[in-house]
Formats: sequence, structure tokens, C-alpha cells
Amino acid sequence: MFQSFRNIDTAIRHMRLFALALTLANCLVCGAVLYYADRTVTRLSAKVYVIAHDKLLEAVAENRSEKLPVELRHHVTMFHQSFYSLEPDEKVIERNLLKAFYLADGSAKAEADNLRESGYYTSIIAGNISQQVPPPDSIYLDRRTTPWHFRYYGKLVLIRATSIVTRSLVTQGYLRPTEASDNNPHGFLIERWQVLENKDLQIEKR
Repeated sequence: MFQSFRNIDTAIRHMRLFALALTLANCLVCGAVLYYADRTVTRLSAKVYVIAHDKLLEAVAENRSEKLPVELRHHVTMFHQSFYSLEPDEKVIERNLLKAFYLADGSAKAEADNLRESGYYTSIIAGNISQQVPPPDSIYLDRRTTPWHFRYYGKLVLIRATSIVTRSLVTQGYLRPTEASDNNPHGFLIERWQVLENKDLQIEKR
């Protein structure tokens, strides 16, 4: 009889261990299913599908904050290239200035008006001068508070009939986010823009 009781007790312990092991296994399986389901949902939510030329294309969404410094610097570069790229053609000058005005507030228009009143654009046309904007030397960004402060360090190259003049260009302003558009692809606006330095560095004969 005692042997039978021992066998029953052993069987009950085995059943308890089996039930516990089965419960743990179920928990592990459920945990694994939830983990992989969450990863799948996260991965799928990062995908964006766009239609181009009647074709469904897959794009990957990224956290904009990771690319923010690159976008800000490119916006500043685009603005300076548009504002300062000049040819001895009034239509080219106006077209480039219009591009720049989409990227900045009225401070850019005010600077262009000052240059126009001083006869700068007239001298570009009359002297058959091409003004080019090389890639910037550096662009300082302060992202601690918005709007973000920037300082642009670059150069201008003026190509004349008899000489090539290299000028320094240092400007500063603030960047605030706005709606992106065809004319403002990054969706930023330059505010309180001002020129700090613009002087001759080198004159080469052609």
C-alpha cells in the first residue's frame, strides 16, 4: 500500500513538473511570437509605398532628426548658391534671386534691394562678369534652440574679362522649419539673414 502511495506521489510530482515545464514553454513561445510580431510591425511601419510612373515603389522612412544637420546645411548652401550665382543677364539674375527668396524671409529681399540700389547687378551685366559660388568652407550650426542659428563661411569667384577675383563671404542667420514644397524641398526658412564679411582675397590676371 505504501508503495502505491509513493508511486501516486511521484506521479503527481511528475505531473506538476510537466505542467510547469509546459507553462514555461508556452510563455516562451508567446514571448517569442510577440517579439517577432512587434519587430515585423515596426519594420513594416518604416516602409512607405509610393506610385511613380504607374509603378508601386517601396521607400524606407527614416527619423528626420538623424539627417537634420545635413538637410540644414544643404538648405543654407542652396540659398547662397541661388542668391550669389550671377551672370551678365538680367533674366538669369532675377531667376536665381527668385529661387533664393523661396528659401528665406524678407531679409534676403532687403539685401538684394541694397545690392540693386548700389548698382551691383548693373555692374555685373555691364562688365560681362560671371559670379560663381564654390562649395562652402564650413557651415556652423547651433541646434540647441529653435530657430537654429547658422554661420556660413565661403567664397565668391568673379570672372572678368581680364581677371579672376576671389572674395570672402561670411553670413549668418536663423533657420526655422516650415512646409516643404517644390520651391523649398527641405522645408526650412532662413530668417534675419545678414552679411558679416565680403571682401577681396585674391586677384589673378587672366
